[in-house]
Amino acid sequence: MTRGQKRRTQLAGLTLDLPPAPLDHTAGLPGHRPPRVLALVPAHDEQRTLPEAIASLRNQTVALHRIVVVADNCTDDTALVARRHGAEVVETHDNRDRKAGALNQALALLLPTLSDDDLLLVTDADSMLVPGFVETAVLRLHADHTVGAVGGVFHGEAGAGLVGALQRNEYARYAREISRRGDRASVLTGTATVFRVGVLREVARSRGDRLPGPAGHVYDPGALTEDNEITLAVRTLGGRTVSPAACGVLTEIMPTWRDLWHQRLRWQRGALENLRGYGLTAVTVPYLARQVGMYLGIVAVALFLLATALFATAGLLGPPAGLWLAVTAVFVVERVWTVRARGPAGIALALPMVVEFGYDLFQQAVFLRAASETLRGRRATWHHLSPSRA
Repeated sequence: MTRGQKRRTQLAGLTLDLPPAPLDHTAGLPGHRPPRVLALVPAHDEQRTLPEAIASLRNQTVALHRIVVVADNCTDDTALVARRHGAEVVETHDNRDRKAGALNQALALLLPTLSDDDLLLVTDADSMLVPGFVETAVLRLHADHTVGAVGGVFHGEAGAGLVGALQRNEYARYAREISRRGDRASVLTGTATVFRVGVLREVARSRGDRLPGPAGHVYDPGALTEDNEITLAVRTLGGRTVSPAACGVLTEIMPTWRDLWHQRLRWQRGALENLRGYGLTAVTVPYLARQVGMYLGIVAVALFLLATALFATAGLLGPPAGLWLAVTAVFVVERVWTVRARGPAGIALALPMVVEFGYDLFQQAVFLRAASETLRGRRATWHHLSPSRA
C-alpha cells in the first residue's frame, strides 16, 4: 500500500459527527445569494502531497467556488501539478515573508473579487479534509454570526514510528480538549480554517492601529506562527473562534525528532512573540495565564525529578504505596482515557506512562529553549521538511 493510499484509508477511518441536516445557504437570508466558498492552498514544494489535498477539496459535500493554489518560491512542479488537477495557480514574486507573505500576495488579488458575505477556506497543501468539513463550517457560521472563523480539528497521519505515534496521541488529547470546551478554539489551525471575508477585510483595515503588522495586510508578515496570530487578530476584533469535531483534518506529522524539535520551537517562539506584540489585553490574558502555568509546570517537574533523585540516592525510593499508589493510578487512568479514541495502539503507548513522560520532557526542553531565545532576541528561522521524504 502506498503512502497516499494509507492517508486516504486513514482519512476514511476518522469517525466524526457530520451535520444533522442538509445545507441551505439561503435560509434566513431573503434576497441574498448563497455565500461563495473559495479555497486558498499555500504550497511550497508540495507536488507530492498536493493531489490528495485537492482531491479532498473536490470531495466536499458543498461545492467550492474556486480552488486556488499559491505556489510560493517552489523549486519543484507544484504549480504544474496544481493545474493538472484542475486548480487555479497564483505564483508569488520575491516573497521573503514565508507563508504569511504568500497568503498576503494571493489575498491582494482575490479579496476584491469577493463580497463580505463570502467565505475563504485556507488549508495546507499537505492536509486532507473530511468530506463534511466545509458544510459543517458554513452551517456554524450561518447559525452564529458572532463566530468570525471556524478552524479544523487535526489528526496526525500514520507512520514515523514512535515519534509519529506520540504526536497522534498528543493530537487526540488536543481534539478532546477542544470538544470539552464546547468547540471553542484557542488557535485557528493553519491546516484548515474557514474565515468570513468581511472579517479578513476588517483585520487588514485594523493593522497598524488596533492590530500589529503593516496596514492593509491580512496576515502579519512578521509573525512566525501566522495561524496563532490571525486567531488573536480575529478575537481582538470581537469574533469568536471555534473548531467543531466534524471539521476533521488529516495532516502530516514530523517524521524525526529533529524535525519535531524545529516545528515546536517555531510554534512556541511564535506564540511568545505574538503575545509580546499584542500586549496585555482582555483577549491575551488567558493565553498569558496558560504560558505562565506551563512554565511553572516545568519548574514543578524539575523539582519532582530532583526530589526523586535525592530519595533514590538515600535509598528511600521504592514502588508507590498507599496514597501515592492511588495518585499514580489516577494519572495512568487519565492518560489512557484521554487517548481511547485512538484505539489499542494509542492506549498501549499511554499505559506505561514513562514513554509519554519522556515526550513531555522533550517538549519542555523546547519551551525552555524558546523562552531563552526570545529573551536573548535571537532571530527565529523557518524549518521545511524535505519535499522528497517518504
